Amino acid sequence: MSIGRIKKVAGPLVIAEDMRDANMFDVVRVSDQRLIGEIIEIHGDLASVQVYEETSGLGPGAPVESTGSPLSVELGPGLIGGIFDGIQRPLETIMEVSGNNLQRGVEVASLDREKKWSFVPLKAVGDTVCGGDVIGTVEETAVVTQKIMVPNGIDGRITEISAGEFTVTDTVAKIEKADGTTEAISLMQKWPVRRERPYKKKLSPEMPLVTGQRVIDTLFPIAKGGVASVPGPFGSGKTVVQHQLAKWAEADIVVYIGCGERGNEMTDVLNEFPELIDPKTGKSLMERTVLIANTSDMPVAAREASIYTGITIAEYFRDMGYSVALMADSTSRWAEALREMSGRLEEMPGEEGYPAYLASRLAQFYERAGRVIANGSDDREGSLSVIGAVSPPGGDISEPVSQATLRIVKVFWGLDSSLAYKRHFPAINWLTSYSLYVDTMADWFDKAAGGNWTDLRARIMRILQNEAELEEIVKLVGMDALSAPDRLTLETARSVREDYLHQDAFHEVDTYTSVEKQYLMMKLILMYYDVASEALSKGADIEKLVNLEVRERIGRFKYTPQQQVAGEFEKISAELKSEVGKVMQGRES
Repeated sequence: MSIGRIKKVAGPLVIAEDMRDANMFDVVRVSDQRLIGEIIEIHGDLASVQVYEETSGLGPGAPVESTGSPLSVELGPGLIGGIFDGIQRPLETIMEVSGNNLQRGVEVASLDREKKWSFVPLKAVGDTVCGGDVIGTVEETAVVTQKIMVPNGIDGRITEISAGEFTVTDTVAKIEKADGTTEAISLMQKWPVRRERPYKKKLSPEMPLVTGQRVIDTLFPIAKGGVASVPGPFGSGKTVVQHQLAKWAEADIVVYIGCGERGNEMTDVLNEFPELIDPKTGKSLMERTVLIANTSDMPVAAREASIYTGITIAEYFRDMGYSVALMADSTSRWAEALREMSGRLEEMPGEEGYPAYLASRLAQFYERAGRVIANGSDDREGSLSVIGAVSPPGGDISEPVSQATLRIVKVFWGLDSSLAYKRHFPAINWLTSYSLYVDTMADWFDKAAGGNWTDLRARIMRILQNEAELEEIVKLVGMDALSAPDRLTLETARSVREDYLHQDAFHEVDTYTSVEKQYLMMKLILMYYDVASEALSKGADIEKLVNLEVRERIGRFKYTPQQQVAGEFEKISAELKSEVGKVMQGRES
């Protein structure tokens, strides 16, 4: 343990001297108030410390004490439903200790030390185990069963294990290692946040994280274990998109990081999430959610840590074999914290003042996502999908954070303020967005839909792109100058936009669409296009084809409950052919 003295204070940055025995990324306690900080640079016996609490009132000469260990999180029962700050201090416990306003130097345990959990062993005395093996379970909520794993690096034979009620620090098992020493295993383990948790093998992204949001699943799908970016200007619906994904994505656990967002926005999340009913279980969404709240008025340095705190917790649940979705809102605020600390360290600035290592830090964060075979002898498969919101100033995605993110992620959902102003949600622009997972997951979608999903998707995209080209012509010469086939293309594109891509998050049926229903919806729209195109080629009147009554039913098909979609699809298909047949008969007569 190294004890030094403050030499200089510059906002959240404290320079301490006599710290020769300290190491990089050690957690330190600053001054008699014991403010928590982390060493981010060492020169000789001078250590630069980023302090995660307000530093006003600190002065030279105050003590700085190194704990000798890196910034770590506590992993165990009590995480689910928890609301933590950027360094995993439970906000509800802090409120009980210090009231509504955060006070400095408050020391509280991340996980409740008093609460007892019912431990059910899955292994017996004499069993040989290795790091990552599940030795028992704890039912944390009605939805989540937490698997108690042997900490990584511990192999041996169980000499003692017992069922019963335990706190997170009580010993539930003992393991005798090959060298004869014995390790006591509790319900809780610690892990340094800046170090990726190990796994056996990374798997290829061959299956999608189905979200039930049509524009995402159909046009720009994200893989299980994939990474996506949601950039967009203020008011374009980043938070709504993330709420929808948290609620409907095929994830067992959701970790939501509010990093540097406005306090009232985070308050909305904290108020809404407990009230949101999880459609899969009928329980509160909080029963499978962990919230990390680090708002814009909280210390800037803690923003930088909050991203790592969140992803380490997410990796822990991934290692249990769960599918985890992590929402980071937003990485722009995290990058701003990096920029501020870099400036105070007097490092050479890169583009727009961001540090030169911005891209590599972003890559280190996003690369921790993936679908993996976890450590242990049972080959558990878990996945961690990361969805990062980006808030570029003025919606300009040419700025460094957006560009560095785009070089790393494989899915880009570009939010468009003009679509948001037209009340088109999700306001994802289909001409600028992309997904690089489409080809690898084509077989999965074709199999799940029971048809040629990939071909239908390609045709939908082609119609939308043709519409964009035709709109330029319409602006110049007017709608009347278009040929009948081009008018049909525009009408079909309008159907795709208004009846398919537009989705009502507050409608009980439309808020979620299964893969099978998405397939039938695409099929209906393209069936209209094909039947009408054939009629046009035989001389039918475009006005009559555009104003078919059945088009209203095609548009309202999205409000059909899941159990009725097959029957409704058949009825609409028959009605479409009948109405087009009547148009042709009228022409012949």
